[in-house]
Amino acid sequence: MLKPILAALSAIVMSGCVSVPAEKQDERDPIQALNRPIYDFNMDVLDTYILRPVTVGYVEVMPQPVRTGLVNFTTNLTTPTDAINAGLQGKPASMGVNVARFLVNSTVGILGIFDVATSLGLGHQDEDFGQTLGVWGFGDGAYLMLPAMGPSTARNLTGDIVDNYVLPEIALSTPQTLALFAIKAVEARASLMAQEKLLKESLDPYIFVKDVYFQRQLYELYDGNPPIKEEPTDFDEDFLENL
Repeated sequence: MLKPILAALSAIVMSGCVSVPAEKQDERDPIQALNRPIYDFNMDVLDTYILRPVTVGYVEVMPQPVRTGLVNFTTNLTTPTDAINAGLQGKPASMGVNVARFLVNSTVGILGIFDVATSLGLGHQDEDFGQTLGVWGFGDGAYLMLPAMGPSTARNLTGDIVDNYVLPEIALSTPQTLALFAIKAVEARASLMAQEKLLKESLDPYIFVKDVYFQRQLYELYDGNPPIKEEPTDFDEDFLENL
């Protein structure tokens, strides 16, 4: 089922057949006319009637220590993938930290339920294949709003496929993979509760989400130290020196 959907998305991205009014064009978002309806569906239907109510119920019912244990457990499962990507990006130190984290948390931390590694100074090094492609010089590609999954790019969608179906997580059974995805989705939605007002008050929530997404991707790609772009100036330096 996944392959036909991805093939259709790829065909649309490559064809560039969806047009957007010139005043609203964004070179990062060539299929905005398709992305916006998907965004509306995600927010007005899936989030309003399914994801948000489920998340609210989950937060109210599930004790915080249990939630923390589930997050630790899911993070530990993906740590081997983080380690491999760190190696592919030429970051031996990050790779070593992730390997050590996995060994410590899988044993002393009881399958990762307790994050013992962080208390030992082995902080989680979050790396994915989308970032790996970025380090290798691949551009973002077209911005994509995916049904039920939210914002992505052609590069990061490719990265997600590799991370979830090619690297170590392939060892999980289908029910385990679905459970892992559900926990991540609910916890990610819970973390956004505090930002709901910001989103609702923005002039264009779609653009707000897109800009925040690209800022976060840039931050992650450069490990928290993105390059600072110099703002262009219209001033004539010679003129200023003569004042």
